[in-house]
Amino acid sequence: MQRLKTRAQFQAVLAGATVARTAHFALHRCALDLASSAQPLFASDDVWLGAMVPKRWARRAVTRNAIKRQIYTVSAAPDVGLLRAAHVVRLRAGFDRKEFVSASSDKLKAAVRAELQQLLARAARPAPPPRERSERPPSAPSSSSSS
Repeated sequence: MQRLKTRAQFQAVLAGATVARTAHFALHRCALDLASSAQPLFASDDVWLGAMVPKRWARRAVTRNAIKRQIYTVSAAPDVGLLRAAHVVRLRAGFDRKEFVSASSDKLKAAVRAELQQLLARAARPAPPPRERSERPPSAPSSSSSS
């Protein structure tokens, strides 16, 4: 597993599709396009992963680092089954500071780990087939005659 490092890599992945969401996290995915340019963003055909934990949602550096560590640890597990693509796990909401008083408690780490496992399990499931739209007969034009 490779880690995303450059701003261009993160921007390319965030421009891709959001493949899974939980209450606090979102997983973005971008297919690797190795032959598209002279200098590709992703040098090898591997799983690429980046973690985005904004200060807006995790004020303390200790908390941000703990969340990032959990993201990389959970994602590196052999049973995760991430596709060969570039992924970004993004924190999209803050954890309640009343419930998680300490900046880096075992309780917070366990909650983050459980939610990340749920996020990655959702991403590993195959996408449901698209729903077929029922054909509605065109509505009759309203007859409003003005004299």
